[in-house]
Amino acid sequence: MNVLFVNTSEKAGGAAIAAGRIAAALRRQGVNVSHCFRRGKAGFYIERAAIWAANGFSRENLFAVDIANYGEDITELPEFKEADIIHLHWINQGFISINGLKKIFNSGKPVVWTMHDMWPCTGICHYARNCNNYFTGCRDCPYLMFPGGKDLSSKIYGRKSEIYRRANLSFVTCSNWLRERAGHSSLIDRHTLLHIPNPIDTDFFKPYGDKDGKDELRILFGAAKITDKRKGIDYFIKACNILKEKHPELSIKVVCYGQNSEVLASLIPYPVESLGYVSGDAAIRDLYNSVDLFVTPSLEDNLPNTIMEAMACGVPCVGFNVGGIPEMIEHGKTGYVAEYKSAEDLAAGIGWILESSDYQPLSEASRKKVLDNYAEDIVSTKYMALYNDLLN
Repeated sequence: MNVLFVNTSEKAGGAAIAAGRIAAALRRQGVNVSHCFRRGKAGFYIERAAIWAANGFSRENLFAVDIANYGEDITELPEFKEADIIHLHWINQGFISINGLKKIFNSGKPVVWTMHDMWPCTGICHYARNCNNYFTGCRDCPYLMFPGGKDLSSKIYGRKSEIYRRANLSFVTCSNWLRERAGHSSLIDRHTLLHIPNPIDTDFFKPYGDKDGKDELRILFGAAKITDKRKGIDYFIKACNILKEKHPELSIKVVCYGQNSEVLASLIPYPVESLGYVSGDAAIRDLYNSVDLFVTPSLEDNLPNTIMEAMACGVPCVGFNVGGIPEMIEHGKTGYVAEYKSAEDLAAGIGWILESSDYQPLSEASRKKVLDNYAEDIVSTKYMALYNDLLN
């Protein structure tokens, strides 16, 4: 069986990491997986310029939406022609256009589309937040400066609807949360919609070493770009100040990774170890094994790789009740699910875990959650069943 994975980036971003792990799991099942990535960035700049102009030359929400007006034709590639199945992942920012999707669908090859966010089921946004317009056809888009009944979101939704209609297309969501959200979209209702989580290599990401006897408790916080407001830095800063006030007895160090991680040192009342960008699975695994707790105050997320990595290494997690996060963190069992956008509850969760006398059971339950739900053989078996159904 030959499967072509299509993703904008080879390594950068959560979708790229997840796609790579799915491919690795499938190869162990004997599937021949090849990859297709964006070859240049011309499309990225062309699309950003079009969005910028259409939105009144405002940079606000410039990266919250994609219009897929420009892209590459991958249907002439040898890898495409040899593939039995085309497996789409995150294809935005000038990689695959609406016209490019149409060519892929018109090839007659079965297409699987793993949704790493909501863009495949909306007009232009990656996360619809509280907007439900995408249920029947986007309009009055809250991301646009000039929303209306026939705005840019409505036009792109209509174009998607036209090309999806006759496509041999199956959608996969990484979280049950996204499956529920996507299931409301009229773009999806003609097609198969399944939930298959992302996998992780549990033989590689695992606990090791002894954390006992340390003088300080270590909290991990990070993102590709720390200052990205969607990653919740403001709530983390507030939570740290609340935690210091309510639990002055706790000796804490915050370990921070990602672009601009150095800015955190002057904003919280704890020592900060700033690591900058951390690359390589071995370095990431070592990082998780060096901390006691992972905090992810993300305001929008699907099924974060970071939570899965931390839990596989036996590290309890604290995060907001949003997206797929409460599916991963079992409140009170593998970590703490805080009230959405509540810095007070985030601080309460951090304090509860760091002071818990039952830390070891929390750690063991975190590891078991990953083994039972996200191990490679579990996930690859589900994809194999879908592929075989499509080919048979």
